[in-house]
Amino acid sequence: MEHFTPFASAIGGALIGLSATVLLLFNGRIAGISGIFAGALFPGGEREPWRWAFVAGLLLGGLGMALLFPSMFSVTYDRSIWMVAIAGLLVGVGVRMGSGCTSGHGVCGLSRFSPRSLVATLTFMATGAITVFLVRVFLGGAS
Repeated sequence: MEHFTPFASAIGGALIGLSATVLLLFNGRIAGISGIFAGALFPGGEREPWRWAFVAGLLLGGLGMALLFPSMFSVTYDRSIWMVAIAGLLVGVGVRMGSGCTSGHGVCGLSRFSPRSLVATLTFMATGAITVFLVRVFLGGAS
């Protein structure tokens, strides 16, 4: 296993759990990133500035980490920009079909013992594993 970082991973997981808990406690909302982002882009009723603040926090947190630890972002890919764009589009379609993403279902839904979230998360993980296998077999190389 390359680049195994259990300490950093545990801290990151704890921070994700803490932020999801804080959002639920103080705002009464589930920290599903796709739903928060969709609600920011296409608001259904009253404007909810907290959605933009949440998205900005994600972006600023990533930017801060990139500035402090640039080596963490030195990943290279052997796929074309078109393949990456198509993959992103397929993930977006899957998120809409699954009524959420791994942050909403995997982090928040499972912690609330939601059967729907369990099925969704197992489906996400199985589909991801199958996709990696197929891409490696049919397109070669790392995915």
